[in-house]
Amino acid sequence: MMKNEILKSWIEQYSGPLLKKALYMLSNKEDAQDVVQDVFIAVFSNYDSFEGKSQPLTWLMAILNRKIADFYRKKYKSEPNIKLDHFFDETGSWKNNDVLQDWNVSTESELLDNSDFNKTLEECIEELPARWKILLKMYYIEEKKAPDVSQELNVSTTNLWKILQRSRMQLRECLEFNWFSKV
Repeated sequence: MMKNEILKSWIEQYSGPLLKKALYMLSNKEDAQDVVQDVFIAVFSNYDSFEGKSQPLTWLMAILNRKIADFYRKKYKSEPNIKLDHFFDETGSWKNNDVLQDWNVSTESELLDNSDFNKTLEECIEELPARWKILLKMYYIEEKKAPDVSQELNVSTTNLWKILQRSRMQLRECLEFNWFSKV
């Protein structure tokens, strides 16, 4: 088969899975479509480097991951700073120690098996700033190691830990308000 025919079949065959992954990681349909389009542009330019040692979808997903990392690297540099004044006073101490209290949950898996809780959690994740969301998803959901996440998104490990901590605090507050205060 000719290069153009192969690429056309890949677009037809793999656009769906690529778009699904991109949409999950980016949480925006237009951005996801743009990134998938960038993947196929890169594939067209670099088709000769595909050695066939892996499945085409594996190769395409690797390119997609790099394109998503590039997208967030650009976005990460341009997004404004987030303030968490509602958590800390002027001395840096907790304003409200309730955030440190344990939730009354018998088991973690009990919550994670609850579809309503998962929906609330996903909504809370979507409310995070975009640059926090990608770090959180890569580290906790995709279970990538901190050095890998730091390298892919070009952030220091120290900054990664700070962002993950702030993300957890914001998620906790969101869950407190949207789930635990209602149960």
